[in-house]
Amino acid sequence: MPEIPGVLKGLGVTFRTMLKPAVTVQYPRVKEQPATRARGVIALKEENCTVCMLCARQCPDWCIYIEGHKTKAPPRREGGKPRTVQLLDRFDIDYSLCMYCGICVEVCPFDALFWSPEFEYSEPRIADLLHDKDKLGEWFETVPDYEPYEVGSQAKVKKVPR
Repeated sequence: MPEIPGVLKGLGVTFRTMLKPAVTVQYPRVKEQPATRARGVIALKEENCTVCMLCARQCPDWCIYIEGHKTKAPPRREGGKPRTVQLLDRFDIDYSLCMYCGICVEVCPFDALFWSPEFEYSEPRIADLLHDKDKLGEWFETVPDYEPYEVGSQAKVKKVPR
């Protein structure tokens, strides 16, 4: 007879749960706000990218494709030598391969990659999940300003320049 108390206990849990209101949101008719600093899609600020390839080399999924070319730029100071700079030709992220680990965002030394809270970007064809630099630039418009950390926190604050 040790099974009867277990059954009664289970029925008690069931009845208590039935009396509580539902916590399910009827998505897509009702949409909740994502949490602060939620990971949605990775956004690109193209003018900050120096084609250093650090994000592509650190990506465990190899889902970032970058191409660039070198060009001469004027010297920074009067009388200086012309300098060589890299310009971005292609920056693609294949979201069908990405596992959203965030390593690329963390290792970018020039603040070119950011998390956007947008999460609704499904596509009927898997090939359309390859987002180019123009599409990644559109995602940058949705990047929120970072909230300051709590007082006493030693973390470096990454601000979004507008």
